[in-house]
Amino acid sequence: MDLAYLRAHPAHLPTFRTHQRIRETPVAGGDICAAARLTLDDGHSVFAKSWPERADRPVPEGFFAAEAAGLRWLREAGAVAVPEVIVALPDLLALDWVEPGEPTPEAAERFGRELADLHRAGAPAFGATWPGFIGALGQDNTPDDGPWSTWFAQRRLAPYLRRSVDVGALSGDDAALVEQVIGRIGEFGGEEPPARIHGDLWPGNVLWGADDRAWLVDPAAHGGHRETDLAQLALFGGIPHLDRVLAAYRESSPLPDGWRDRVPLHQLHLLLVHTALFGSGYRDAVVQSARAALARPERATVDR
Repeated sequence: MDLAYLRAHPAHLPTFRTHQRIRETPVAGGDICAAARLTLDDGHSVFAKSWPERADRPVPEGFFAAEAAGLRWLREAGAVAVPEVIVALPDLLALDWVEPGEPTPEAAERFGRELADLHRAGAPAFGATWPGFIGALGQDNTPDDGPWSTWFAQRRLAPYLRRSVDVGALSGDDAALVEQVIGRIGEFGGEEPPARIHGDLWPGNVLWGADDRAWLVDPAAHGGHRETDLAQLALFGGIPHLDRVLAAYRESSPLPDGWRDRVPLHQLHLLLVHTALFGSGYRDAVVQSARAALARPERATVDR
């Protein structure tokens, strides 16, 4: 099987893997899927991710289709580097291989400019035309004209707060704190029309390539607020050269006043997803983010 054959017959990939007709090397693929590098007969490599075979945990319907749709939509903007979708099946996704490299200041600055270009490509509404997922959880992508604050509270905060409480990751007091954020979200400012965003842009979803570019993978892509992508880049230790990324972004596409103060608000979505998925280990991060967000309207600072 070479790349031309794979493009013409994508449904044949599982059969070739089953019969060991493709050289396969396991690679890191996150907490949900199994991942491998597949080397084809012509020497071309693809990255394949599949749902682990467990009877008690079947692949959610539309899971890989949603990721494929998001990757294609981000790639259509012609801005940030995004791997090409080669195979999209109900239980398998294969992408063009990205040869890994090192994060450099120059690549970070280029990424900041390209991310600004991606966001400027825009979206017709908040949400998307395909059902959403973030991690293994469904995400309501029903298109919505906004305003952003109401949409974000109802579609990105409240559902994962409820699930986090249901699984015991957050207490009643914790939930009351986040509910204050939801109730006051109109005070935070920063309203903008929908941008074309990655939606799950923690540092692990940025690949630094040997071509000295940053590549986007594993999106929960949708029309959202561009500050959400930027805030997520600072989570879990932060992306390398974050200061260079942000400076280049702001030079290309200035941010509205108060954007730094809104970082905890935008991070709260992904942190609630983590308590909903992985439990109370992320509880302190949720509480700290909610408290920091609530302090913002009282400070009423300006960041130009």
